[in-house]
Order: sequence, then structure tokens, then C-alpha cells
Amino acid sequence: MIPAPTHTLWHIRCRPDTSPEDHRHVLDLLAGFTPLVQPLPPLAALAQVKGSLRLFGVDAGELAHRFRVQALVQVGVDTHIGVADTWATAATASARVGPSGVLHLPDHRAVERFLGPLPVQALHGIGPAQAAQLEAYGLHTIGALAAMDETVVCRILGGKAGRTLRNRARGIDPRAVAVHRMPESTSASFAFDRDMYDPVLVRAALLDLAVTLADRIRSREQVARGLTLTVRLAGGATAQRTKRLPALSAHTDDLRTGTLRLLDAMAFQRARIRRLTLIAEDLRPADEGPGTQLSLDQARENRLRLEPVVDRINAKYGRRLAGPAGAYRRAS
Repeated sequence: MIPAPTHTLWHIRCRPDTSPEDHRHVLDLLAGFTPLVQPLPPLAALAQVKGSLRLFGVDAGELAHRFRVQALVQVGVDTHIGVADTWATAATASARVGPSGVLHLPDHRAVERFLGPLPVQALHGIGPAQAAQLEAYGLHTIGALAAMDETVVCRILGGKAGRTLRNRARGIDPRAVAVHRMPESTSASFAFDRDMYDPVLVRAALLDLAVTLADRIRSREQVARGLTLTVRLAGGATAQRTKRLPALSAHTDDLRTGTLRLLDAMAFQRARIRRLTLIAEDLRPADEGPGTQLSLDQARENRLRLEPVVDRINAKYGRRLAGPAGAYRRAS
């Protein structure tokens, strides 16, 4: 007879080289084990399996091993799974699973034994600067952080951050699984017909992709939360960067600005570029966006007012007839 389940939350990590398509396949497979799944893009997920244990006849740790084997066989994706009672603890565990690929913390005593000796920077959700601040005060382990008086931690890290991280160090995290579908995305690519060194043409081609995606998601009445840029270099190597937009948006200006910041962050120096792929991620209905906001940039306000007009012209007379100047187009 299976004991009453307590620690039944999974945090699943896919290998860093997993493609977005394979991540979706893993989520589809996970839905066969439990309906309570929260995708965590780009390559993770959270699942509550408490209601599935009686059906499968095993505990949460053994069920995680079964899921991992099926993901390897059916999808070809290696996953690491932490099993605990809270999000932060399970996520900390999934980063330290060892050779088995699954770390099951079945009770609070196991959680304390696991978290206590870990370095403080291993706690899920803590930033490098916060870890450095704690270490400067002699708090080098998660156990030391958990044992420290809350008032002291709040003085070091600030009120809200201090309480949150100290609670997580003690295995306390009230966040529940928020069930929703995998956020939608859309992409556009441009392949150069030769190795491209010229940074002006690379930037122009990338801006053209940003305009294409902005046109597309506005036509679908959607807004994007983030952008991912993948650059394929000569020889087959790739580089990738992801950026979260300051606010949900489908404005051409916002996507162009975010795209250029992604390219600048890659800091290419005379790289031989063959292909650019830009992905607008976490697409939501347009009514979830922030709406119209007042801006002190009059030029930007004018461009935003013209966007619906440009969209109508392009819809009537042909794609990209009207739009921002300076976009790269392949010579005919």
C-alpha cells in the first residue's frame, strides 16, 4: 500500500541543447502523467503528481524515474527531475540529481539534510550579488541562511527578498503549479548566400526580421513577451541569446530595439555569419498587453500612430510595401 503522498512536486530540466520542439514533446509526454503541468520556458517544467500516484501505483520518485525513461526512449531527451514539496526545493534538487537523473526528497528531514550543506548560491532563485552579500556576512551555506534570524537576513538583503530566500532555505515556498499551455511563438529566418562579414548588412537583415515578426503578430492580434536570436556561423556553430521585453508588445519599435540589443550583447568581432533566426516568444492575446501609454518621445508616438495605417496599406497592396526604412533586402 502506498503511503499518503506529501512531497509530490516535480521540477523537470531538459538538457541545454534540447530544441524548443523537443521541449514541447516532453511537455506532451508529461501531460500523460499528470494534467497539472506548468511550462517554464525555455527548457523546464513544473508538475504536481499527487493525484497520479494511486493510478500508477508507485511513489513520486519512482514515477519520476518512469517518466525520465519514457522521455529518453520516445523523445530522445535527457531530463533531470527534482522531487520535493515546494517549487524552490524541487528546482534546487533538479540541478543536483547525480547519475540517476532523479533526486527524491520524500520528507522534511530529507529536505533539511539536502539543503543544509549546500553553498548558498545553489539555492534556487538567489542571484550572484545576493549570494555575495550573504557570504560577506559569513553565511556560506543554505543551512546557515535558514538558521539566521529573519531580521538580520532582511537587513542584509532587504525585507521582501530576505524573507523569501530565508523561507526557501528552510524549505518553505507557497507558490503552486499554475496550469497553462506552453506559450506560443513564431519565427523568421534569413540566410545569406555567402559568409557575411559586413555588420551593417547583418544589422539591416536582422531589423527586417524584426519588422516581419511585428507585422505578423499584430495581424494575429497578439503581443510578445520575449525575443530569441539564433546566429549560425560558418562551420555550423551557433550562438543564441534571449531577451525579455520590458512589457508585452507588438510594436515594431520595441521589437527592433530588443533585437539590436540581442545582437550587441553577442559582441561579434568579424564573425562569418550564414543565417539569422529571430523568434518572438510567449505570445499572448493583444488584450493582455499594457495598452496605450503616454510617452515623452514624440517621434515614437508618431510612429505608433502610423502603425495601423501601415498595416492597412500592406494588407491591401501587398506585404511590406510600407514600413520602416533601412531594412535589408536581397538584391534581385
